[in-house]
Amino acid sequence: MIKFLLMVNKQGQTRLSKYYEKVDIGKRPALEADVVKGCLSRKKEQCSFVEYKDFKLVYRQYAALFIVVGISDTENELSIYELVHNFVEVLDKYFGHVSELDIMFNLDKVHIILDEMIQNGHIVETNRNRILAPLLALDKMAEAH
Repeated sequence: MIKFLLMVNKQGQTRLSKYYEKVDIGKRPALEADVVKGCLSRKKEQCSFVEYKDFKLVYRQYAALFIVVGISDTENELSIYELVHNFVEVLDKYFGHVSELDIMFNLDKVHIILDEMIQNGHIVETNRNRILAPLLALDKMAEAH
């Protein structure tokens, strides 16, 4: 099961966080700082799967952004690694070449994309066209008005 997904920049600032398992609001900043510090300090040659406390972390870097996913011990790391890549490809398809600013200024749209892909900590959709369909419908309605 997916416990959380974080998108952070190289400076360690969280740009997106989505939790699928209850974590107290007060404990989230410390968890995020610890997780991000652990992933950002690793060398590019090191594995993108990290054991962390009672779960695992899967992370990937795309330009200046890191995407970190916390998963249970029973989840398949490679499927999550591919999910992260698919998520970035969907963002690229929607925004052109996605950047940190696209994420910051369109957080609602990024959450819609993420919600189409993951529900209750489980992957429910991987087809890019199906993932983007609701967002494109909303964009079409907004243009009509």
